[in-house]
Amino acid sequence: MPDEATVATAASRKTPRAVIVGCAGAQLSADESRFFGAADPLGFILFRRNCCSRGQVRELVAALRGAVGRSDAPILIDQEGGRVARLRSPSWRLYPSAARLGSLPDPQAAVAVRLGARLIADDLGDLGITVDCLPVLDVPVAGAHPVIGDRAYGTEPDRVTKLARAACHGLLDGGVLPVIKHIPGHGRARVDSHHACPVVETESDELLRTDFAPFRALAAMPWAMSAHIVYMAIDATTPATLSRRVISEVIRGLIGFGGVLVSDDLSMHALGGDIAERASFALGAGCDLVLHCNGDRREMEAIANAVGPISTRTGERLARAEAMRQRSILREGFDRRDAENKFEALLAGAQIEELPAT
Repeated sequence: MPDEATVATAASRKTPRAVIVGCAGAQLSADESRFFGAADPLGFILFRRNCCSRGQVRELVAALRGAVGRSDAPILIDQEGGRVARLRSPSWRLYPSAARLGSLPDPQAAVAVRLGARLIADDLGDLGITVDCLPVLDVPVAGAHPVIGDRAYGTEPDRVTKLARAACHGLLDGGVLPVIKHIPGHGRARVDSHHACPVVETESDELLRTDFAPFRALAAMPWAMSAHIVYMAIDATTPATLSRRVISEVIRGLIGFGGVLVSDDLSMHALGGDIAERASFALGAGCDLVLHCNGDRREMEAIANAVGPISTRTGERLARAEAMRQRSILREGFDRRDAENKFEALLAGAQIEELPAT
C-alpha cells in the first residue's frame, strides 16, 4: 500500500469525486485519512460529533484537506442557529432561530439576519470552514411537519425571500458560501424526510407562486441543496433529488438555478434503494454532488465505488461559486465586538437600520 504522502500527491493530480462526506469523530484516524486519500471526495461536512473546541476543529479541517491533498477542498457545515447548530457553547455562541429573527419588525429583521450571518461567517472563517448550509428558503404551511418549523424565516414567500437574501449576503461578506435549501421547497412536507418520503400534491401553479418563489428570487446564489420530496404535479414517482424531470424542468428551468446543486443527505430514509444506487441516481438526475453525512465507512466505500469524478460543468459551477465568494468578501477589518453589541441590541428591539463597519 502506498504511503499517505504518495496518496495525497496522487489525489491532487486527479479530478475529485462528486461527493461530500463526513467523518466519524473529532479526530481523523490514520485509516480514515488513507481512505479519503484514495476515495478523493470533493469535500467534507462537519457535524456536532466533529466539533468540540476551536483548536480541535481547526486541526480536523486541516487533516481532512491534507488527506485529499487539496488545501481548497470545500468544508461544509449546517450552522443555521436555533436547533440546527453544529457549533455550540462554550466554544461558540448559539444564534437565534430563523423564526426568531423573522419575528423582528422591518427593517430591523433584515439587518439582524445579515448581521447574524456575518457573525456566523466570522466563526466559520476562524475554523477554515468555507460553506454553510444556510439559509432555509422553505415556506411552511399549516399542517406541515415541524422538521422545518422555526428554521424558516416566516410563512410568506416575499418575507422568506427578503430575509434569506440578507443571510446569503451576510455569509458572503465574511467569505463563506451560502447553500439555499431545500430546493425546490420543503415547506409542505407532512412527514420528516429523515424518516419517510414526503409527498406533495399541490398543483404546479400554486407551487410556482409559493414554494418555488424564494428559490427563483435567489437563483443566482452559488450553491443549493435538493429536497427529498415527491411533487405529484411534476414527477409522481420519484423524489426531487433523484428526479431528472424535477431537476431539469423545475430547478434548472422554472427556478433558473445555475449554481452547484448538492443532494441532501443520501442516508435519509426518504430515498429508496441502497446507498450506491441513491448516489448514482442523484448524479444521473442532474445533481452536481451527492452528500453523505453519517461517517459510516461501508456506506462511504459503496458510494465511492458508484460515483465518478465531478463533471466539467460541475467544475465550472464550483469555480463560479468561488469567484463569487472572492468578489463578495468585505476585505476591511471586522469589529466582532461592535457587531455582537449591535446584534444583541437588535434582538432587544433597538432601531438599528445599518450594519456595523466591516
